[in-house]
Amino acid sequence: MTRPPSGSAPSSSPLTSPVETARRPVADRLAVRGLRFRGHHGVLEHEKRDGQDFLVDLELRLDTRPAAQTDDLQDTVDYGSLVDQVRAVVEGDPVDLIETLAQRIADVCLTRSAVVEVDVTVHKPHAPIQATFDDVALTINRSLE
Repeated sequence: MTRPPSGSAPSSSPLTSPVETARRPVADRLAVRGLRFRGHHGVLEHEKRDGQDFLVDLELRLDTRPAAQTDDLQDTVDYGSLVDQVRAVVEGDPVDLIETLAQRIADVCLTRSAVVEVDVTVHKPHAPIQATFDDVALTINRSLE
């Protein structure tokens, strides 16, 4: 098998073996940022009663080469339906902690067959803090491994 000269970009030609392809780490990232949903999460009673806005950022790691070759939505992540599932989590059953909320969102993302890793950030911009602040945010990283 021929290899590209040192210093050149990797070839995407048919000369690349399946073994070489399988060894490459998944580097493709699909991001959905700034999702805003109303939820009733928090430790304090008024947070659960009144609710507040939560913002969610997702960064999914997946191999997009199959979708690029087939141009078929079945070979990638349908982020429209994923957002609907994330909305159901945030607007669904209340939890006390944003840690729990972020984990539930990550679990939903990892059910997608193409997704091997996800970063989930949950922003709670109206957290009950007695100070001037811009945001409270938690980012978690979860993978299938």
